[in-house]
Amino acid sequence: MEPLSWGAILAQIFIRFTPVWIALILMFVVSFRYRRKLGLYGKLYDSPVGLIGLGLVMFWVFTAIFAGLFDMIGTHDPLSQVSGMKNKLPGTPLRGAEAGDYPHYLLGGDKLARDVFTRMVEGSAVVIAIAPLATLFAFMVGITLGLPAGYYGGKLDTVLSFLANLILAFPVILLFYLLVTPEIALTGLPQYMATLLFFFPLVFMSVLLHSRFRTQPSKNMTWQAIVLIPMLLIYLSAINAPDSKIDFWPLDFIPLDGGLLTVFVSVVFVNSPTVFRIVRGLTLDIKTRDYVAAAQTRGERPWYIMLWEILPNARGPLIVDFCLRIGYTTILLGTLGFFGLGLASESPDWGTTINDGRKLLLIYLHPALVPALSLLSLVLGLNLLADGLREESLRD
Repeated sequence: MEPLSWGAILAQIFIRFTPVWIALILMFVVSFRYRRKLGLYGKLYDSPVGLIGLGLVMFWVFTAIFAGLFDMIGTHDPLSQVSGMKNKLPGTPLRGAEAGDYPHYLLGGDKLARDVFTRMVEGSAVVIAIAPLATLFAFMVGITLGLPAGYYGGKLDTVLSFLANLILAFPVILLFYLLVTPEIALTGLPQYMATLLFFFPLVFMSVLLHSRFRTQPSKNMTWQAIVLIPMLLIYLSAINAPDSKIDFWPLDFIPLDGGLLTVFVSVVFVNSPTVFRIVRGLTLDIKTRDYVAAAQTRGERPWYIMLWEILPNARGPLIVDFCLRIGYTTILLGTLGFFGLGLASESPDWGTTINDGRKLLLIYLHPALVPALSLLSLVLGLNLLADGLREESLRD
């Protein structure tokens, strides 16, 4: 077979992404139809910048879903090595292709003769799985500590602000190097940190539900059981690892390897102080508003006021920061992968792939360029989405 031309390569890539195009079209059509009922999300459809950002972000989200869960986009196994395909250019025919094999490496091969295109789409699943979830956990920690710090003030605010500033003053890359050091890992420090940090979502949801249904004990207990029991099982599974310092839970729903757990914990630990400072500042401002004074006059308890009066009115800046922080986390994950920290060396995540291709960058551009452009497009989409959300939230 002859190598594919660039036109044929782009056409084949477009066809491979068919499920993504269909999902994007359905999402935009349905959302546009009901945009007036969808709150801030619906208002994005009045912002060209936000709409472009949403399209870029959802492109990679759907790619991660169809590639990671359904294996519908990739053309080959991301870890398989094919003899004679080392550092081959985009469109190179697959040597020794058998019936049922995809006949080309659409975006070429890397230094280990693996398919660059498949590793790109599979890498999106790694990034999309870690970055939003780690950011969400960081927000849970920051909100849980930032609300009382800003609302109560005093010594509590002083102590928590000091701890936040102390963490922020610590060099991020040095922190990651320390956490992935074998001697540190053997002490179980990443697991102990996970035990503390992963507990905050449980605390947040428990306090949220109790403050809402405090006057309805039966409903309170029902909702606490429905929400907290599954979260507790997931929590125990996440912090537990066989043959480690924390190994007591027989059911392992989330088999996190040590490297992935270290990356996740580190990202949460680094982002939480910044979220704390944002939430604290918003709380200091909002607690002086008239509707907060009215809630205090009604006799509402402090946590009800914080979670149901202050937090909803801080949602605009927090949603914008959430989108931006996912972008920062994506870059951080890429940086960690580039330095070979945390994730396995054969991982298809974009940072690791860029690191694999950088040594031959002057000779073979495609192994590093493809994941770099993917990372750039996702972060650009998140930044544009945040700009659109900021623009629309200011109009409220």
